[in-house]
Amino acid sequence: MNRRALLSAAAALPVLAAPRLLRAQTRYKPEYKITVVGNRPIALSESAFVWADLVNQRSEGRLNFKVYPGSSLVGGDQTRELVAIRQGVIDGAVFSTINISPQVREMNLFSLPFLLPNHAAFDALVASEVGAALFRTLAQRDIEPLAWGENGFREISNSKRPIRAPADLRGLKIRFAAGAIFSEIYTALGANPVQMSFADLQPALSTGAVDGQENPVNLFLGFRMDTLAQKHLTMWNYCADAGIVSISKPVLASLEPRDREIVVEAAREAGQAGNNAARKGLGVPPSSDRSSLEECARRGVEVIDLSAAEKRAFAQATKPVYDKWAQTVGTDLVRKAEAAIARVS
Repeated sequence: MNRRALLSAAAALPVLAAPRLLRAQTRYKPEYKITVVGNRPIALSESAFVWADLVNQRSEGRLNFKVYPGSSLVGGDQTRELVAIRQGVIDGAVFSTINISPQVREMNLFSLPFLLPNHAAFDALVASEVGAALFRTLAQRDIEPLAWGENGFREISNSKRPIRAPADLRGLKIRFAAGAIFSEIYTALGANPVQMSFADLQPALSTGAVDGQENPVNLFLGFRMDTLAQKHLTMWNYCADAGIVSISKPVLASLEPRDREIVVEAAREAGQAGNNAARKGLGVPPSSDRSSLEECARRGVEVIDLSAAEKRAFAQATKPVYDKWAQTVGTDLVRKAEAAIARVS
């Protein structure tokens, strides 16, 4: 064999030694776009960044997940994320069930007023057959749901007065993110509901265009809503904002088996990271840490913990909305959810 032939053979050795790796690198995208509403310290955003970091580290450079916070890939309109993934514009997402409920009616389950009393009920629900059924429903839309997460229970704040009874909401302009069910809930309570994106919320609060908003406590703290005249915060747990770590089915199918495993396992860890962020400092059992609530008080926010009887008054006032939307979600699914919750309540 002459010198040129030897050099050619030597150059071919790395290719022959690692054909699977080269094929994967050739087929993989230079970047996989992950969308999420808001940014850190929102718990859903925490899940998204943890997911991307774990995948990028564990794949040793084969995969490059990049998070685009603030739903920036869809112009800040978080309700368009699902459609964008189905169109191939986005590769993955940490969805808020509230934001995809206009397209997936079953996801309105988490928005049924006062269905979920606490985090134990939330955990029982997503771990039950109901959680599996919701994943199957999403999977019918070319989305592969990988793990449940949490953005937190949505509490209500406002600039005008303490809210302890349905009558206290009368006439208040309350912002909500998406979904006709929220408009109906606040209308039933005598408030004036105003739909707007999260990006528009802070300016609206600062100018007084709206009087109040409903979001998880740690989001309230992270975005300094106490500086936007939000001086009254009521802990009522009227609905939960669940998160779903998801990826496009074609994208997941395109990955080598070992990389699919990395993506799925990292998604589960990311969902748990979101849960931890959502519950931090709220005294959620088994933790007794209430540092987030104490921080609200230090900032001059009146934190109102409703009694069980006070919560029942709100539940009764919104029962017609619950009953109507239970039919939209699916009566059988709602009954199964109620049974799963009853087992831990």
